[in-house]
Amino acid sequence: MSEAIITVENLGKRYHLGTQSNERYTALRDVIANKAKSLFRRNGPRFELASPSPNEFWALKNVGFEVKRGEVVGIIGRNGAGKSTLLKILSRITDPTEGRVRIKGRVASLLEVGTGFHPELTGRENIFLNGAILGMHRHEIKAKFDEIVAFAEIERFLDTPVKRYSSGMYVRLAFAVAAHLEPEILVVDEVLAVGDAQFQKKCLGKISQVSHGDHRTVLLVSHNMAAIQSICSRAFLIQRGNLVDDGSPKTVVAGYLASAMDTSARRTWNQSELPQNENIALCEVSADPPPGESAITIDTGLSLAITFINKRDNIYLDCTIYIVSHEGVTLFESGTLLEPIGQAKAGRYLVAAAVPGHLLNAGRYHVNVLFGQNQSYVLFKLDDAVGFEVEHTVTGRGANMHITQGVIRPLLEWKQEFFVREGNNVAAAT
Repeated sequence: MSEAIITVENLGKRYHLGTQSNERYTALRDVIANKAKSLFRRNGPRFELASPSPNEFWALKNVGFEVKRGEVVGIIGRNGAGKSTLLKILSRITDPTEGRVRIKGRVASLLEVGTGFHPELTGRENIFLNGAILGMHRHEIKAKFDEIVAFAEIERFLDTPVKRYSSGMYVRLAFAVAAHLEPEILVVDEVLAVGDAQFQKKCLGKISQVSHGDHRTVLLVSHNMAAIQSICSRAFLIQRGNLVDDGSPKTVVAGYLASAMDTSARRTWNQSELPQNENIALCEVSADPPPGESAITIDTGLSLAITFINKRDNIYLDCTIYIVSHEGVTLFESGTLLEPIGQAKAGRYLVAAAVPGHLLNAGRYHVNVLFGQNQSYVLFKLDDAVGFEVEHTVTGRGANMHITQGVIRPLLEWKQEFFVREGNNVAAAT
């Protein structure tokens, strides 16, 4: 039986909402007082000196599991469920509030675009920097150097500072470094979605090789349910900071997709609930039938609209949407640059686009929203922003009397030519 390479016991991570950066410093007397209070609280209810603050938020609570050497574990769940927090704790980026984590071996993490890269250094220098962070000797890095560069496909830009890289180049190099420098444990968050489809396929193949061929352990957070089911040997479902399911990818994914079907086609957030960070605040996202239509159907298509607040001034800002199938497969992406290009002002924006009819087949879809700067840096991303249903129709041009297969249903321009038989010859009819 394979040994456990990761052991997690009663793991919890607490954050304090609304904490101000200019709050007073913590003196030694405060530390002593807080320790004394915690001792009293552990002795039972009669000594309870404080109740939990309403501003406390547990990103993870009572999480426990073991991962064996060589397992590929897919971690799924909605945004804010605690998936990235778990990976940050396992990568030793964030300390847990409670519980224990035991890890045997070296961990390489790919959590965000450019994580661990110094923007002023070149791609070549960052490869050696990342290897050193992983504890590798220079000769070990040099032995893998050509393989990393070939996999990342950045030979022409190897001696260019990475601050000039596109987000796709960042991801290619970051993944190549993480996967080739032979960590015992590879931790990958949802950053592969930034790369193109060909490179995503290449990365998934490398993950499979790393786990099966080299018998290394992989933890993969992804909203691509097809990838989770194809390359993972096990899956976790995290909801509201709790590990609610642990089992075969097919079973766990089926349960998750069933619970995710209630995503609304229009979501508007109150001021106090806006999904946001220091760059972007998302106000409303909608997927509606086109004007004059009562439903989103195969024939009609749909109208997408995004209202947001840009908090930064004079930047090169772009907004991109990803249409994702019920199975988690990204069908296509489309984006727009905010004008004036390179000088987008801070303020409130509305962007809208129309998805044409005769493109999507009947079924359930989700919309992911991403904002970027300079087509290189991800400023903000929200998966499953809205969901919508495309209804089957049997009327209109190109209609069929049965539900067709596939995730797209394009209306192709067909030509016909009739032939008639003349004796033993076949000739085109005039």
